[in-house]
Amino acid sequence: MRLDVVRRPQVLAWIGGGLAAVTVAVALGGWIGLLAGCLAGVGLERVLRRLEPATARARREREAADLPLAADLLAAVLRCGAPVDRAVATVAETIGGPLGERLARVGRAMRLGAPPDEAWAYLAPVPGAERLARAAVRSHNSGAALAGALTRAAEDLRADRAVATEAAARRAGVLIVLPLGLCFLPAFVLAGLVPVIVAVLGDVL
Repeated sequence: MRLDVVRRPQVLAWIGGGLAAVTVAVALGGWIGLLAGCLAGVGLERVLRRLEPATARARREREAADLPLAADLLAAVLRCGAPVDRAVATVAETIGGPLGERLARVGRAMRLGAPPDEAWAYLAPVPGAERLARAAVRSHNSGAALAGALTRAAEDLRADRAVATEAAARRAGVLIVLPLGLCFLPAFVLAGLVPVIVAVLGDVL
């Protein structure tokens, strides 16, 4: 990955923070404007720097979606008798995409003699991949079969994904209802409560 691609979000955060600082300083003027501009610029720059770029979010989501399939494929190749490094390389070629690139790095590290925990660390940024890494390290240390652990990890990942999808659907339903409530609440107040209040006040006064 090129350096300019890595630094682009940080540069955009600097630009946004600088524009905010100049805008606030000019709008308020004087020492107060200068101080407020500095605070606004620093605050906005930090917020923008923490935002995840759309490309990084799409990459992370695709990796998480492909991870259960990769675990199943890896378990199947291991059951056929392939060594772990060759199985990882085969799955990397088969699955492709960003997760395939990470798996290819894992396979190359294994072929070069890297320890399992160091080799599988290439999958650390992928959500849920720590289960595969733990299973691989445990299998290397104890000699236990890795295929079964990978199959169980794939099942757990799919279950977690289903729960997350259901929770997201529930949140979406709540978010859809909120605007409708905000639209109907003023109408309810005007049509239902205001006439009652006016009638009560008329009788009292």
